Amino acid sequence: MDGMVFLEDVLAGLTPFAKARMLVTAFVLPSWLLSRLYANEGDAESLASVVFSSGSTGVPKGVMLSHRNILANVDAVAQVFQLRSDDVMVGVLPFFHSFGFSVTLWLPLVVGFGAVFHPNPMDGKAIGELADTYRGTILVSTPTFYAGYVRKCQREQFARVRYALVGAEKLREPIATAFKEKFGITLLEGYGCTEMAPVVAVNAPDVVAHGDFQRGSQMGSVGHPLPGVVAKVVDPETGEGPLIGKDGLLLVNGPNRMQGYLGEPGRTTDVLRDGWYVTGDIANIDEAGFIRITDRLSRFSKIAGEMVPHMKVEEQIQALLEAQHTCVVTSVPDDARGERLVAFYTDPLIAPHELWERLCRTELPRLWLPKREDLRVIDAIPSLGTGKVDLRGVRQLAAAAEVAS
Repeated sequence: MDGMVFLEDVLAGLTPFAKARMLVTAFVLPSWLLSRLYANEGDAESLASVVFSSGSTGVPKGVMLSHRNILANVDAVAQVFQLRSDDVMVGVLPFFHSFGFSVTLWLPLVVGFGAVFHPNPMDGKAIGELADTYRGTILVSTPTFYAGYVRKCQREQFARVRYALVGAEKLREPIATAFKEKFGITLLEGYGCTEMAPVVAVNAPDVVAHGDFQRGSQMGSVGHPLPGVVAKVVDPETGEGPLIGKDGLLLVNGPNRMQGYLGEPGRTTDVLRDGWYVTGDIANIDEAGFIRITDRLSRFSKIAGEMVPHMKVEEQIQALLEAQHTCVVTSVPDDARGERLVAFYTDPLIAPHELWERLCRTELPRLWLPKREDLRVIDAIPSLGTGKVDLRGVRQLAAAAEVAS
């Protein structure tokens, strides 16, 4: 791409003298002079970074974030959590992941505390050793990776952890319970999107002071919106709202909202409604302000004229599997009913016909149930490097299975 500069090329072009000069400069000059010489004030609204969305449900988009977007998000997170100079972030999410970029990289740099990083979030053994060696106090990861830490890490390795934040996908209760039982740490679920730089809401520890109690977290929710972030739920079809205590389309806004998509003004217009970012997620905001994500607008199938939510079916299948196994639901075209559901799951001890019979005994409407032949056991659910389920890969898997049959 024209104009692209690789940092490794810049580094290779530095002479030994230039490196030595900058080393001496950094150690000798006071911070105010370094700031004046090398960090002149710029335009807060200018482009700071382009972070590509994960593409779990479609083609990745280049999200343009300004300096203001990123710093506003960092400042809001710092207001929620009581961060200290002796904190140590254990960074395991890749920097191309929006949470890895803003939370594990820029949060410690801007606020001023330590950080250690490991390139492979699935390497639980090494991450446990890293947290232990460097006295890690803050973890940020996904439910999938936390499940691995339960199996591979020792309790004493996370003994100094004060905050364990989880996001990027829905936190299942068995993972939260297992992590709490092994490490004595409550996973604090949050919610975000690359377009919001990325944190929108997060659960925080409850506050008890002078006999007063303020609830900061609620199991099953993604917490309250961050300071400065506003959220509302509206009717997906009419846009009417805000709706309280009812499911609807989640819209968010704040100083961390992106500038737009790189080179795609049309797609930018599609997701910005009167300044609000249309998340595409179906959510419920209760009277206490807690947000609960219930589904994704794109993860519905229209079957015989009825909108069927994939996540509701997934939750019911998940309840029938052993805790260490998981599932995902997608759809394929169907000549008779428009679409039909296909479910993949990883528990080999439950045969498809047995799972189907158990589903028939649940409260799910029969229209929502995948056919017996559309319940498929696989070794592992396709996932991205970020830990999210690769929904595009799942759809391709279902399409391939359809052709093969």
